[in-house]
Amino acid sequence: MRERIEAAIGQPIQQIRPLHGGMVAEVAEAQLEDGSLVVFKLDSTGTQRLDIEGHMLTYLKTHSQLPVPDVLYSSADLLILSHITGRSQFTQVAERHAAELLVLLHNQTQASYGLAFDTLIGKLHQPNTEYTQWISFFRDMRLLHMARVAYDAHEIDQSTMVQIHQLASKLDDFLIEPSAPSLIHGDIWTTNVLADGDTITGFVDPAIYYGHSEMELAYIAWTGTFSNVFFNHYHQLRPIEDGFFEIRMAIYNLYPTLVHVRHFGGPYESMAKQTLRRFL
Repeated sequence: MRERIEAAIGQPIQQIRPLHGGMVAEVAEAQLEDGSLVVFKLDSTGTQRLDIEGHMLTYLKTHSQLPVPDVLYSSADLLILSHITGRSQFTQVAERHAAELLVLLHNQTQASYGLAFDTLIGKLHQPNTEYTQWISFFRDMRLLHMARVAYDAHEIDQSTMVQIHQLASKLDDFLIEPSAPSLIHGDIWTTNVLADGDTITGFVDPAIYYGHSEMELAYIAWTGTFSNVFFNHYHQLRPIEDGFFEIRMAIYNLYPTLVHVRHFGGPYESMAKQTLRRFL
C-alpha cells in the first residue's frame, strides 16, 4: 500500500495515521517527505469505484466555488486527495458561511435534471439519467430506484413497496417544479463538512447531480447537520418556498431513508413506513 501511494504522488511517506469514517474504503492521512499532508482512500475489496468519487470532486472543483479537496490521484481502488484543515464542528458564523456556499452551489444550473454520468450515494449506485422535469426525475431516479434496491435486498417488504408506488403516482399533489435545476452536493451530513473556526474549509464525499435544491436542504435537516441559523440565513439569500418544511421535506427524505434501509436496515424501514402512512 505504502509503495503504491508513494509511486502515485512521487515522494516518500513519512507517517500514516488512520482517520475515522470510510464507509466505502479505508481512509488515512499520510505525511510526505516534504512535510505536506494528503488523505488517501484505499479499497482492498475490489468492489468499490473510488474513481467515481474523484470524478465528482473534480466536477465540483471545476463547476462551482464549493471548497473541496484537490484530486491528486484517482483509480477504482485508490483515491489520493489534498488535505483540508478543519473539524466537523460548526459555530453559528460557520453555519452562515455554509449557507452562503450552498446558495452559490445551488445557483449553478444546467438544462436538465440528473447528470452526464452516474454517481454514488455511500456504497450504492445513484443513476442520473437526465430528465426535463424534476418530479419525474425524483420519482424514477431516486424514490422508485432506491425502493427497488432495498426491496431486491429484502430490506423492505411487499406492502411497503406497494405503498411507495402509490405515493409515486401522487407526487404531483405534493411536490413543485423548481425554476431551474440546481447542482447539489447530495450527501451533506456532519462528518462530510469541515470547518476551521468560523470558516467552512471543505465539503467531502459528494453524491452530486442537478436536482431541486430542496433535496439538499431536506437531507441537512434530516441529519441535523446545521441548525436554524443555517436555514434562516439560506432563506434570506435564496428564499425557500412555502410548504417545504411542512410537506415536501418529509417526502424528499424518503430517499435517504431508503438509502439507510439498504445500508443499515433496522429502524429505517419503520421511518419510511411512517412517512408513507402520512401521505397515503
